[in-house]
Amino acid sequence: MGLGASAKIDDVILQVKEITPDGQRIVVLDEDVDLYAGGSVPLPPYIRRPSDEEDKARYQTIFARAPGAVAAPTAGLHFTPEILSEIPHTFITLHVGTGTFLPVRSRNLAEHRMETEHFSISAEAAKKLNDASRIVAVGTTTVRTLESAKRVSEKILAQEGTTNLFIYPPYRFQVVDSLVTNFHLPRSTLLMLVSAFAGRKFLLQAYGEAIRERYRFYSYGDCMLII
Repeated sequence: MGLGASAKIDDVILQVKEITPDGQRIVVLDEDVDLYAGGSVPLPPYIRRPSDEEDKARYQTIFARAPGAVAAPTAGLHFTPEILSEIPHTFITLHVGTGTFLPVRSRNLAEHRMETEHFSISAEAAKKLNDASRIVAVGTTTVRTLESAKRVSEKILAQEGTTNLFIYPPYRFQVVDSLVTNFHLPRSTLLMLVSAFAGRKFLLQAYGEAIRERYRFYSYGDCMLII
């Protein structure tokens, strides 16, 4: 849809008010709508089927609270209330945007631009993180949030902000010691972050093992712990 183009969905008129440099459309609606009542679960594009009622529960972490993300931080899907009750933990927020699904098309990685995403770290979470002797991040979104927060101060401060941090080798991590993460798509920014964390050669070996053993990949798949 071009600039100014409009469409009607369920008697609500949508109009394209802006086209961003990367081709995304900013759309305004002529009246408020209940997205939860009229919308569907935004499953990743590689899940080639419409979402169903089961996805409303499955494609959501047990600790999700604040609305804003367009995708679930899928490493968190592996956790249950029982598991969380057995381990020390704290929560931070990063609202995952559509950029998480965009492949890297630039030959020069430094030319790739990440979508800006909003994050929030509470005072309670900041204290727990600063007091921790070891930090195990659940998911690449958590890594990006923590590493972004540390770049502005010596300690992690309670804050709300945005990040477009693109992590790829040979990035030097300042906060995260271990990582729980799913298996990611080729050429994705998520795979490059994990390559920076684990080392590209070691990661390719792990992926080779996962393929041989028929692990499940992507959002509803298996996960790995990198220590």
